[in-house]
Amino acid sequence: MSDKLYLSYRQIHRTVKSIAHQIETDGFDPDIIVAIGTGGFIPARILKTFIDRPILTVGIRAYDENNRLTERPQKIQWIDEVEKKLTGQKILLVDEVDDTRTTLEYCLNELYSHRPAETAVAVLHRKRKEKRGVIPDFVKRSFVGMEVDDVWIAYPWDALDIDAHCDIADARDKLAREESGGSTTILIRGFFVGMITS
Repeated sequence: MSDKLYLSYRQIHRTVKSIAHQIETDGFDPDIIVAIGTGGFIPARILKTFIDRPILTVGIRAYDENNRLTERPQKIQWIDEVEKKLTGQKILLVDEVDDTRTTLEYCLNELYSHRPAETAVAVLHRKRKEKRGVIPDFVKRSFVGMEVDDVWIAYPWDALDIDAHCDIADARDKLAREESGGSTTILIRGFFVGMITS
């Protein structure tokens, strides 16, 4: 997988705003947001701007120190006083990407064991690929910012040089918008992936 999708904070913000609009249109009114760390932290915080709900965080490790996918996700941090905070609540679980789906499946099942009223999922990006995990049947609502090809997504919060990162993301976004007449399109040989209409 040599192609990368570079995203700026501006692009992330627009994508989260579109998710907030989906949630509002759907009529889902969560009591709390649960962010999967570390990738879901920033999207969850931006989402709070639009839907103004408290955020709880969980830490899940899906990759090893060499950036290889592990056999199973591992819980490294979970919610204190979990029964008190989750039982009977409508939960919106937030992560940055639905890649293999194992992390989402793991978290959804853990959350469900605490008897919430409802659990929904929101992800910035869902990769078009075969999934190892499944979204459990008890999840009736799923909100996706963009469907993308199976490429490495370079999020701005992972950048060592944020200026260079955002320059690449903005240049690719601009080129893609010009080529599509205002809409950003799906990945074509390393250019910006997604569907956002200006």
